[in-house]
Amino acid sequence: MGRTLENKQQIVEELKGLLGEAEMALVLDFKGLTIKEMSDLRTRLQASNGVCKVTKNTLMRRAIDGDSAWSNLDPLLTGTNAFVLVKGDVGGAVKALQSFQKDTKKSEVKGGLFEGKLLSQDDIKAIGDLPSKEVLMAQIAGAINAVATKVAVGINEVPSGLARALKQHAEGGS
Repeated sequence: MGRTLENKQQIVEELKGLLGEAEMALVLDFKGLTIKEMSDLRTRLQASNGVCKVTKNTLMRRAIDGDSAWSNLDPLLTGTNAFVLVKGDVGGAVKALQSFQKDTKKSEVKGGLFEGKLLSQDDIKAIGDLPSKEVLMAQIAGAINAVATKVAVGINEVPSGLARALKQHAEGGS
């Protein structure tokens, strides 16, 4: 029994809703993955606000039709595809996907779309290699703290240096 038109329309509406919230979409060839492996991938993606949807390419085409933000995804819609839609931690989701691929050695990322730009596999790998948001924030905080410390030491050094010079002058003048 095939899907009814009403059922297909619900799926397209759900996809439109997910795409409306997503910042990035990755197209994954899921051929050969078991249900357990797909569940594992979905679990890994949840931590970074990622959703993995398996749907027909035709339904995804309908969902992106007329949406200029996602229309560049069309060339990737061939074969057996799973769609990873990410809102929030893009780097974390790519890392989760790369970790999954490393463990299963079955799936392959065909490409993706981020801010309207079509991403190659190399682009996606580069995003995965970036440090996480928390690490970047820690690095920035550390750099700001180092500057503040140097300024405080510099400001403190002026009166200390002056005091040492006066003391030396007083001892030398006696």
